[in-house]
Amino acid sequence: MISIQHIHKNFGKLKVLEDFNLEFKSGKSYALMGPNGSGKTTLIKIILGMVIPTQGEVWVKDKPISQSESYRSLIGYMPQIGRYPENIKMKQLFAMMKDMRPTQKDYDEELIEAFGLNMIMDKAMHTLSGGTRQKVSAALAFLFRPEILILDEPTAGLDPISVEILKTKIMQTRESGKLVIITSHILSELEELTNHAIYIHEGKVVFNDSIAELKEITGKERFSAAIASLMEWSLKKNPDLKILNHA
Repeated sequence: MISIQHIHKNFGKLKVLEDFNLEFKSGKSYALMGPNGSGKTTLIKIILGMVIPTQGEVWVKDKPISQSESYRSLIGYMPQIGRYPENIKMKQLFAMMKDMRPTQKDYDEELIEAFGLNMIMDKAMHTLSGGTRQKVSAALAFLFRPEILILDEPTAGLDPISVEILKTKIMQTRESGKLVIITSHILSELEELTNHAIYIHEGKVVFNDSIAELKEITGKERFSAAIASLMEWSLKKNPDLKILNHA
């Protein structure tokens, strides 16, 4: 579904990604992890077309994204912090987004109703709490029934009931055979919502395999303990680290 081939990204003298290769397959849900500065955000922005790589190419459904922007219609993106025009009303925001894809009429508005956003559509975005803005971001990510979902810290700022609503939606989407990529610092959440772990350190893939395989390799029963071991190995630049990148 998404093939990242020999990507390099430099910001001046800083090398963020170096000969980076990765495959994301439909029907799988991926936990994308790594310490701050590992290259996760840059990678996501490259996939979304927000950052142009220094070298290399990203392919979506066997087509290079540098040759067309049409692939973006396949992606639903939920940022960690949604930035919206302050004075626009919520109903105007959703109408504007729908107008950007005039050929699509089959919308997924399940989260709009589940979160109760349909009851406050006349509110201006600047009057909304951070948690409600997060709900808007989630609803927009699923609105067009995308084949690919990229969710950045999706439950941050949500109340417990809304967290469960969103988790259920993510799991239903995963089970429908779509591609789901999630970044989160809440490891228990990642273990619940994903089945494949990717760990990045200093712009390189350190681990790329199932969560079950990660636990077996590290000898840890708990996902958080397995990730802690992975972080420790990567920070020590263990020469045997390459064995953890199986896929």
